[in-house]
Amino acid sequence: MTAVDMPRVSECTVTGCSYNHHEACNAFAVTVAQDASCATFIPLDVKGGLSKVVTQVGACQRADCAFNQDLECTASSVRMGAGDDAADCLSYQQR
Repeated sequence: MTAVDMPRVSECTVTGCSYNHHEACNAFAVTVAQDASCATFIPLDVKGGLSKVVTQVGACQRADCAFNQDLECTASSVRMGAGDDAADCLSYQQR
């Protein structure tokens, strides 16, 4: 898998994140933490990120996810939104 093959973040409904602009993530890449939360989530009033970007999953620390292979996400795309934490990977599927 190369950087070009990384899955994109197709949706983010976490409006309290600085990287969320109209349900689109403007971070270059997100990290999914061990508990499937978005480790890139930043709850600030200031908007950040890039104006033109296709956000990707940079790393996945959730070892028991069906899409996790060598700490990389193999899903075709992922959705981020509110879950157990303020921002979670809603595409997580247990192995």
